[in-house]
Amino acid sequence: RMLGPENLSGRIIILPALNFPAVDAGRRVSPLDNGNLNRLFPGDPAGTPTQMIAHYVSDVLLPMAHLVVDLHSGGRSLDYVPSALVKPGRNPDETTALRNLLEIFGAPVSFISDGAGGGGATTLAAAAQLRNVPALTAELGGSATLSGEGLTLAIQGTLRLLKSTGSVKDIDVDAPQHTRLMRVPGRSAFIYSDCRGIFEPLAKPGDEVQAGQRAGSIHPIGWSERDPVDVMFPTNGLIACRRAPALTESGDCLFKLMVDIPG
Repeated sequence: RMLGPENLSGRIIILPALNFPAVDAGRRVSPLDNGNLNRLFPGDPAGTPTQMIAHYVSDVLLPMAHLVVDLHSGGRSLDYVPSALVKPGRNPDETTALRNLLEIFGAPVSFISDGAGGGGATTLAAAAQLRNVPALTAELGGSATLSGEGLTLAIQGTLRLLKSTGSVKDIDVDAPQHTRLMRVPGRSAFIYSDCRGIFEPLAKPGDEVQAGQRAGSIHPIGWSERDPVDVMFPTNGLIACRRAPALTESGDCLFKLMVDIPG
């Protein structure tokens, strides 16, 4: 059954493309100011266009919200296992409420991340938490393609959350699947390239890997006498995402890992 006005209770604000110039250009950053919106919160009303979008969301939209659902993918550079994530709660009650959101959304994998790998303090989720608005972010594929599994999860998971809050009623929605609860163990969870070349990965999103296992190789371009540079996994874990393009620059993220939360 389709969602219509007769199913709604209260107000639902839908923004199909929050950073529209970037989406329209098929890029992570805006062509207007090279701004990465999810690294610019809480924004600036007198700043660049992307900073102004962040400010409008932070100061106008968030005060009207009781729940934020932020639907993402890995874009052109990364391919993600379909998953959902939240920031750590600031107290036990907040942590319990956020974990409950993950269970309702029902992604195959859910993880808790404080963003210690970079940028965690300037995201939409961070801005929402400062305003006491619970926020869930979903990663739904990537590599510049449309994931059918990710699309289904986005629709069903969002409807489950809206139904759980009473925002929609009298609508059928699939029951959530069991979600594997994990965490991102800080900076050690990320593998970055330290040279330019062609990246040859030896593992894919969703794979379980071990510390010291070979993750792939980077083949230098234009230097046939140079050996490939091997990349190793620094810790045990499950691969959350992997770089999609083969051409790799120094500093590019190659992999991100997650580890289980005991109990």
